[in-house]
Amino acid sequence: MNFKRALRVWQRNATVYKKLYRSSIALNFFEPMFYLLALGIGLGAFIKEINGLNYLQFIAPGIVMSSAMYAACYECTYGTYVRMEYQKTFDAILATPILFEEVIMGELLWGTTKSLIYGTIILIVMLFFGLVNNFEVLFLFFYLIFCGLIFSSLSLIATALVPGIESFNYFYTLFLTPLFLFSGIFFPLEEMPSLLKDISQFNPLFHLVSISRTLFYVGINEFVLYESIYLLLFLLFIFPLPFLLLKRRYLL
Repeated sequence: MNFKRALRVWQRNATVYKKLYRSSIALNFFEPMFYLLALGIGLGAFIKEINGLNYLQFIAPGIVMSSAMYAACYECTYGTYVRMEYQKTFDAILATPILFEEVIMGELLWGTTKSLIYGTIILIVMLFFGLVNNFEVLFLFFYLIFCGLIFSSLSLIATALVPGIESFNYFYTLFLTPLFLFSGIFFPLEEMPSLLKDISQFNPLFHLVSISRTLFYVGINEFVLYESIYLLLFLLFIFPLPFLLLKRRYLL
């Protein structure tokens, strides 16, 4: 695989995005803001402190990560599927010396870039809310990239498996929504039934939210390093799958 050629695929997607970024940013910006305002400020007025944090402080780090997750997922499900099946962009790219694996790498890099963009936007909003007062929160940019790689990979796996574009509803409803709701963003999972706590350990968003909250209010510590090892192992496990599954789908 030639990484420079994969970057050309990334560059193609970035060039198209420059023409559409205003509407795209608006759509991805307002949803997490509504969660932050309605739940953090509205519902937060009726909720006591959680682990020493008011409710707005508690949910803010998780909103950053969930925004990054959804940005990567939208791009590598609907975006990739349209480029592959409807626009025939893959066909056009593969008519050049670029290999299929390099196309997929370019898609992964672009999904990760979208994750970094939208996570950073929400992080800046948190700054204006006065929720960021720890210099070590800058390490969060590294974990936004982690988030992007993981969920871009998972989304491309879904793209390889769905029979049609309408089937992404199952991916979002039956897979992403449970990950989102039971990730520790809106309530701590410590008091939940032990089975649910055990299952949550396989949720990459749960670990990313835990890291984000720690970086917001504590900083780098052994817990962050331990969680990072888990995420790295998870990524190494799923990373080859988009290449294998999408190539099989494309060739069929």
